[in-house]
Formats: sequence, structure tokens, C-alpha cells
Amino acid sequence: MDLEAIQQRLATARTHLILDKPLLGALLLRLPLVAADRKWCKTTATDSHKLYYNPEYIASLDISETKFMLAHEALHCGLAHFARRENRTRWRWDIACDYAINPILIEEGLTPPFGSLYDRHFTGMTAEEIYPCLDKKMYDQPLDQHVYDEAEEDGSEGQGEGNLPGQDQKASFDGEVSDKGGGKDVRDKVGGKSESDSDPGGAQRPKPLSGEERMTQATEWQQRLAGAAQQAMQAGKLGGALARLVDDLIQPSLPWRMLLARYLSYIARNDYSYMRPSTRREGEAIYPSMRSTEVNLTIVLDTSGSISDQEIAEFLSEIDAIKGQLQARIVLMACDAALAEDGPWIFEPWEEVSPPRSFKGGGGTSFCPPFEWLSQQDIQPDLMVYFTDGEGRFPAVEPPVDVLWLVKGKAEVPWGTRIQLN
Repeated sequence: MDLEAIQQRLATARTHLILDKPLLGALLLRLPLVAADRKWCKTTATDSHKLYYNPEYIASLDISETKFMLAHEALHCGLAHFARRENRTRWRWDIACDYAINPILIEEGLTPPFGSLYDRHFTGMTAEEIYPCLDKKMYDQPLDQHVYDEAEEDGSEGQGEGNLPGQDQKASFDGEVSDKGGGKDVRDKVGGKSESDSDPGGAQRPKPLSGEERMTQATEWQQRLAGAAQQAMQAGKLGGALARLVDDLIQPSLPWRMLLARYLSYIARNDYSYMRPSTRREGEAIYPSMRSTEVNLTIVLDTSGSISDQEIAEFLSEIDAIKGQLQARIVLMACDAALAEDGPWIFEPWEEVSPPRSFKGGGGTSFCPPFEWLSQQDIQPDLMVYFTDGEGRFPAVEPPVDVLWLVKGKAEVPWGTRIQLN
């Protein structure tokens, strides 16, 4: 095996990515390529500092598959997967991360090697969204190795490294076979020699990241991702799945409750008062000061069936807590394809928000009825808050009222301010 030829192939693949996929190429430039000891590295691996590779495995790939593996490791780092696992089981988290990354790379036109995990059902989903969809007894396993984490200690839920299952790969939806098979055959072929065989040497397995290192690295990689996205945008080569991914990751990630509280606090203190100050104050100058006003708030609950009763209850509880601080008068409506017959419900600032225990609904979704009802009223609200999944028919013309959409899911809204429900 010619190690120099392998290094040249990697350099060529990296150059192609820099020219054709600037975002991926810029991330990859942050990862030195290091030949690893094949005893622990069967394919490729990363610890968020370096990209490790098994020369024998790289030799078995063509140039397009090599680009895929390099981009795959770079995205693990760019998306800070090493810092997002929290209390999730490592084995399932690693699988979820691969299922999240691979559809993006395939949409970008890269060719996955045999053994890459892919399921079209997971397209557009984050690792956090994919994780609960995975069957605890499934036999999938990542093609690469994520060595930024501790080894799996509890094998009751998944299979730790060194104890990978020997069954065929399966997808997690009703036993449907994945579009791409599992990676065990490739790993066995590349790393199938016994430890007594002659070993070409290479870097040893790195130590896992400490908690402090995870935080530091996550911040650094987020900055690198933003910089790489800017470079790709300037080159006119940022679009599709990568553009959507960057938008989701770089936009503010404050919890929706905090964003909602800030927004409502702002509109509650939106006017200036030039009232003459107390005569006991010194000086003749009168400076304007902010004054708080009573907020007229209209809240609409989407009862089409996509929002659970528990989620509605939690949302109303949060509104009630905020309302007590803002002197807000609330008009509450429930709507699916039409407004609830027993609404709307009106709550004065001193009243607790206590709506019916359940709302009738479950039909289709139209956002038009609440706005039609408002157009018939004498007083327009300061703000309308719409709690929904965003899937439905919008009014053809933007209404003359500020709308704050609290959206569960990935649907976009044509106007107003959108806050993602985490």
C-alpha cells in the first residue's frame, strides 16, 4: 500500500470540495488529516480536532466516495454533534447524527460509500428529532467512528464499540430496509486482519473531550460554520439543504418562552410620556420617559389535531404567567377550519386565563377565520399570537395587525414574526 498515493487522493478530494462545495471545504480545512492505527480506526473518525483515516479503507474508495467521507466528518464537527448528546445514549445518538448528515450530503450530489446510513424519512430532520424515532433494538451502526465521546458503558439499550451486532442493517420505519445498507461488511473487510499481523502503524485513538473542551469546541465550530457559510454565499455556492441547515443553526436559539416574554414586554412599553414631573424634583427640563400601557392581546390556538392538549395547556400557562406582569387583556380563540362555536373567551388583566378543559377540533386548518373576526371589531389588538404548526391556508392579503407565530414544526409563514417552538 502506497501511503503517499493515499495522501494524494485525500488532498485531491479536499481540493474538489473547496472548489465545488466551499462550505464543506472550509470546514474540512480546519481538520488536519491523520493516518490512524487500523486496530481502532476501521474507516474514518474525528475527535473535533483532527480527521483520522484508515489508509486501507481510503484505498478501497473512489474519489467521489472519499469526498463524501471527508465532508461527513467535517459536518459532524460543524454541527457540534460532540456537544449536543446530553443524556442520550451514545450508540443511538451516533446513529441519529449519521442519519441527519447523510441526506444533506446526498442532496448536495456527493456519493455515499457502501455502509452509509440513509433513510429518506429522516430527510430534513435534526439528530435530536431523529433520536426518538430509532428503535432500541435496531442493528444500525455508524460507518465512521465518533471518538470525541466516551465509550458506551451500558450496552443494555444499544451496542457499544467493539461489540457491534452482526446482523444486516435495518431502517427504523416498520422494518423497511434502508436505501443504503449497513457498514459491517466494509469494516470487516478493511480491518479483518488479526492483531498479530504486521501493522503499518499510525496515530493512536485520541482521548475523549472533557466537558470544558466540548463547550469551547462548540463555540469555535459555530463561528467556523458561520464564516464558511459567508464564504460560500459570496461564491454563489450555498443553497439547498446546506443553506437551510445554516439558517436553522446560526439564527438565535433562545427558548420561545424568553422570546415571547421579551416581545410582549416591548409592546407594553411602547410610548413616551411628557407628563410634568413632581415639583419636588430639581430642574425645569422635562425629559420623555417610557410609560407602560395595558396590552390588548389576541391569542389563537390551532385545534386542527396537530397540537396536543398538553402543549396547549403548557402554552396557556406560560401566557398566564406573562400576562400577570404586563397588565394584558386577552381575547382567546380556538380555530381549526372554523372558529370554535363557544368562543371567543375574554380575560381581563386581573383575571386568570381559565379556558375550557378541552377544545373541539381536529378538522382541517385555515388561518382566515380569526382575522375575519378581528376585521369586524371596533378595536384592533396590539398583537395577535397564533399557536400552530403552520400547516394551513393563510389569508390572501396580510391583515393590519402584528402577528407573532409560535410554530411547532418546520412550516414557514408568509408574514408576521415566526418563533420556533423548541
